[in-house]
Amino acid sequence: MSFEHEHSVTTTASPHDVWALWSDIGSWHCWDPSVQQVALEGHFAEGAAGTMILSGGLEAPFVIAIVEPHKRFLDRVTLGDLVINIDHVVAPNGNGDDGSTITVTTHIEGAGADGIGPMVEEDTPKALAALVEMAESRTG
Repeated sequence: MSFEHEHSVTTTASPHDVWALWSDIGSWHCWDPSVQQVALEGHFAEGAAGTMILSGGLEAPFVIAIVEPHKRFLDRVTLGDLVINIDHVVAPNGNGDDGSTITVTTHIEGAGADGIGPMVEEDTPKALAALVEMAESRTG
């Protein structure tokens, strides 16, 4: 079984300002309501492992599977047979302004993916709205 959902927003913030928040794992709980705390072993880089404490107290081990600085990162959470990939992409808007488009794609594989998928991605719009607000405040 699998589940996939994509959500995009545009912002006046630059990809640099969005990336500054994404690559600062200490800020994740400020913009993502599903995250209470994040610990990462080492730097924000491909292969770095860590633990997220999600709302409700669930500890979820994760790995930063892909990092393309100032463009994209993918974090992978494995919970038993479920593999949850959350792909974060930021790109400059193509309309000549200084803003950007942020796209988050959630892809889940494993038994029960279609049942847990909506729960995993339900806070994505709130998380993106808070991320945009914080990134735009950095733009000043």
